[in-house]
Amino acid sequence: MENHFKVVSLSYKKAPLQIRELLSLSEQSCKGLLHLLRDYTSATDVLVLSTCNRTEVYYSAEEDLSSEIIRLIGVQNQIGNITDYAEYFNCITDAQEATRHLFYVSIGLEAQVVGDMQISNQVKRAYQLSADEAMAGPFLHRLMHATFFTSKKVVQQTSFRDGAASVSYAAAELIGELTSEFLEPNILVVGLGEIGADVCRNLLNFNKQKVTVTNRTDSKAIQLAAECGFNTIPFDHVEEAMAEADVIICSIAARQPFITKEVMARHEILSHKFLIDLSVPRSIDPAVEEVPGLLLYNIDDINNKATAALEKRKAAIPAVKEIIAESIAEFNDWAREMMVSPTINKLKNALEQIRQEELTRYLKSLNEEEAKVLDKVTRSMMQKIIKLPVLQLKAACKRGEAETLIDVLNDLFNLENQATTTADHE
Repeated sequence: MENHFKVVSLSYKKAPLQIRELLSLSEQSCKGLLHLLRDYTSATDVLVLSTCNRTEVYYSAEEDLSSEIIRLIGVQNQIGNITDYAEYFNCITDAQEATRHLFYVSIGLEAQVVGDMQISNQVKRAYQLSADEAMAGPFLHRLMHATFFTSKKVVQQTSFRDGAASVSYAAAELIGELTSEFLEPNILVVGLGEIGADVCRNLLNFNKQKVTVTNRTDSKAIQLAAECGFNTIPFDHVEEAMAEADVIICSIAARQPFITKEVMARHEILSHKFLIDLSVPRSIDPAVEEVPGLLLYNIDDINNKATAALEKRKAAIPAVKEIIAESIAEFNDWAREMMVSPTINKLKNALEQIRQEELTRYLKSLNEEEAKVLDKVTRSMMQKIIKLPVLQLKAACKRGEAETLIDVLNDLFNLENQATTTADHE
């Protein structure tokens, strides 16, 4: 079983925000894309990941399916001219490079705010969706658990996750800077998904702020307000609250902007009002800055606000890469052993067939007790005989020489025909 792992990646490194939001996928869209890939391609072990910074499809296939996958992303998002955006994608067809990329993404090395912990949960949810939709095979299951174990090891052995250099903390820190001249800034948080809720918790690190939260699901807003000691308002009163707020943080999940120029133009703005958009696709229309007194910050602005914690994390990167390299080497050993496991099973079956044939010749002349002893002795002999070839095969895997030994065993025991013989026998 040769490793044919690949990835089609669109990320902040090549694609600006307006492209990322156009090609982003909701959870339901991720599920839809999984179904399209299952029905129209040969891809297996598929993982679809979509965050504010990236939209990626990991898969296994002998052939390069990059063009088909990009086309199906267009189908899922109803974008007829998807080929116009092909230049923004990075297609990795080397299995080792694709595996390394998944480790780097999962652990936060590829995040805009290095070490951002949110990506770990996003990868876990993407993996869960693949498993739920029966698109994760033994290879992907093992690979994902290897990344989770490595992430835990990174936390335990390095300072890579120390401090609060995350997108949500960077947003809270920006708010602190913007309102430093305010006596008691009035802050409104609209939308309490994962990042919105994290921003609220991080705002507790900054003093002299009056924070109000609102959410389409009232119970979520009430629960978070109680946790943080904030105020809450019904979602249908959000426009009145926006009129009073000095800072509006919006993370509403929608394909169209929730806060528009027309809405904000109705408000009387005496000095300045700050709007912070944490959504992809954007939930605040960029045109709001045409309204005098309004200043807008988007997710790319936030991602650049890392502080001393980020420098500490960057210093830990060499150690993190070393841990990842060790994990990938261990995973590669497992993947190579998977290549030889069919040969090991054929060898076991071939030897067992020989044992059974020889037992049949002698069992007729033995009583029940003697037959049990003979079965036990011959079974033990077979286990000892097969032990050395199995160990040699596994050692050859690590040296990258398994194919030669597989050919030798196939010739010695006629293993290519053994599977057919066994199947016929059964």
